[in-house]
Amino acid sequence: MIQSEMLLSRPDHLLLRYARAMMCFTLFVPHPRHILMVGLGGGSLLKFCHRYLPGTRITVLELRADVIALREQFMVPPDDARLRIIETDAVSYIRQHPASADVLLLDGFDASGLPPALGSARFYADCLRALVPGGVLVANLFNYDPHYAAMLGRLMLTFRGQVCHFDGIAGNNRIIFAARPERHQPGRSVRMVRLVRWRALFGLGYVNRLLPPWQLWRLRRRQRAPDSNVVA
Repeated sequence: MIQSEMLLSRPDHLLLRYARAMMCFTLFVPHPRHILMVGLGGGSLLKFCHRYLPGTRITVLELRADVIALREQFMVPPDDARLRIIETDAVSYIRQHPASADVLLLDGFDASGLPPALGSARFYADCLRALVPGGVLVANLFNYDPHYAAMLGRLMLTFRGQVCHFDGIAGNNRIIFAARPERHQPGRSVRMVRLVRWRALFGLGYVNRLLPPWQLWRLRRRQRAPDSNVVA
């Protein structure tokens, strides 16, 4: 199974469908100040976010030193003011950093699949606390995982039902979006969850496959826009 893939000529290009689908978090939070990623892998999501979200800080949590050691081979940019890759246990790190991220991307797998600790009720509760108001969690799960239904149920309970996914955009990968519940006026992320559910209810889910390429095009266009306005 291929978990990461890269074009040598375009190292920040997203090739895999699930990675493109995860970038749909920008529909929920268009201008995140801080993205917290669980799992480095080949750095595909990191590289894309680092290039096309220039106003965003990115922190990546990776448990394995040997994965981090390959960062240069996968053309992952060096740490700087906007980027940090930390060798650490994501479970304890997230528990110790409440209200620290606008977006939390969960894509941490080992040779056996998703570690149980990254799908537990306690972990999801810590993830909720790690999000700022208006924040969103994005979880990459496999729909054939025997624990999939239980994990989805935990997310629904923890995020008080503010959970959705786009059908048909990532094969066997089920990309779950969970918005931080709002006590008063619902923010954009909660409204987006409701919109996704409404579209599915009225049979508009078939257009989902167009969303990732459309959103990636918008992000690339947005990043290039300032250059086009420069006056010589």
